[in-house]
Amino acid sequence: MTTTKQSAERAEAHLGTTYLIEHIRAGEVISREEVHNLIPIEGLNHAVSVIIKQGTQAAGWYIGLFEGNYSPVPGDTAATFPTAAVECLTYAPATRPVFTAGSVAGGATDNTASRAEFTFTSAKTIYGAFLVPTATKGGVVGPLLSAARFADPKNVAVDDVLRVTSTFHATSVA
Repeated sequence: MTTTKQSAERAEAHLGTTYLIEHIRAGEVISREEVHNLIPIEGLNHAVSVIIKQGTQAAGWYIGLFEGNYSPVPGDTAATFPTAAVECLTYAPATRPVFTAGSVAGGATDNTASRAEFTFTSAKTIYGAFLVPTATKGGVVGPLLSAARFADPKNVAVDDVLRVTSTFHATSVA
C-alpha cells in the first residue's frame, strides 16, 4: 500500500502593525514600550479586498487610543471598537492624529518622520492604540485595520504626551 504525504511546507504572509509608545512627561521620556497588534477580521477583509479585488482604498489612516480595560478580539470592527474599548477623547489635537506613511521598503512602512503625538488634557489610564480611516474622535466609519493592547497601561497626567510610532509590515514566511 502506497501513501502520499502532503508537504508540511507552505508559504504564508504575515501582516501586522507594531506600535512603539513613548510616554513623555515634562519633556523627558519616562517609559518606552513596543507592542504588536491584532488585525481584526474586518481589517484582513479590507486588505485582501484592496490587494486582490481592487477594492476601495482608505484615503488616509488615523491613530486612536483607548482607555477601557479591554483586549482586542478578531470580531472587533470600526463601528463597535470605539465604544467597546472606550476610546480616549481627552487629548490634543482635536482629531485623531494622521498616520503619515513614509517610503515602503522591505515590506514595511512607518510614520517615523511624522510620529503621532497625543497631549493629554486630563489624567487617564491608556490601555492601547488602534488604526482606522476616520479622523473624527469616536468616529466609526471604515474598517478597523489594527488594534493593540499595551503590556503596561500608561497612567498619563495633564500635559503628558504619548508619542506613537507605527510600523505596518508584511512578511513572507515559508
